[in-house]
Amino acid sequence: MSIAIAVIAGAALGLVFYGGLWLTVRRLTISTHPALLAIASFWGRTIIALAGFLVVIDGRWQNALACAAGFGIGRFAVSRSLKNSANACKGDLCT
Repeated sequence: MSIAIAVIAGAALGLVFYGGLWLTVRRLTISTHPALLAIASFWGRTIIALAGFLVVIDGRWQNALACAAGFGIGRFAVSRSLKNSANACKGDLCT
């Protein structure tokens, strides 16, 4: 597996992990069982991320670094997207 593919896969894993976190946090206030939602979301996102890392790493430390860098890029992309959407709301609650 090439380094570029490992970075892209890591970014996709980061988008899934942090996008799922954002969705979970948004739903906590309306959930009838918020603790169960938080715990299930955490474990689901963690298992997906770890499984993805194991597939991408394939026993090579170079792939591990590239995937971790991509994961960070995914986190940055989600936070930047949310920051831009919050600025578009101009202080109002957006749904």
